[in-house]
Amino acid sequence: MHVDEIPAAFTPTGGWTGEMPPPVLADCDTPLVGGAPDMRGTWRVIEVTVEGERQSAHRALGGVQRIEQAADRVTITAGGVVHDMRCDGTAEHGVNDVAEFDKETRITVAATFENGVHVLRPVGMPIEVRRRIEGEHLIWDYVGFTATLQRVS
Repeated sequence: MHVDEIPAAFTPTGGWTGEMPPPVLADCDTPLVGGAPDMRGTWRVIEVTVEGERQSAHRALGGVQRIEQAADRVTITAGGVVHDMRCDGTAEHGVNDVAEFDKETRITVAATFENGVHVLRPVGMPIEVRRRIEGEHLIWDYVGFTATLQRVS
């Protein structure tokens, strides 16, 4: 199935709890676009640093993210939300969903691939969220901390 035939996914009202919802792009056979880091898989946070200091009790430790990809599309299922986006730099095709912190606050995020990095830019906020592959790990730079994730499947 081509990536354009699969409707965009959104976080269910109130977020999901318990088991992750089913994959969105499981039946998709569209190859990744050039320049996209291959982040496909399920990842667990194994280390968190804040301002260069390793954290032993950060709430992100042990968290799990499932990342699906096809063409310029990325779907991230984690923390009760499903963020499905096209990485074309537009707010229209980016994340138009709810924030993870309360599963209620509406967010709009433009997404791109830049030099092998997945970059998210929330509209109206002076921040960037970045995901990149370094060796066997996924590195996630997110508002004040850096998480190292290990693939679990």
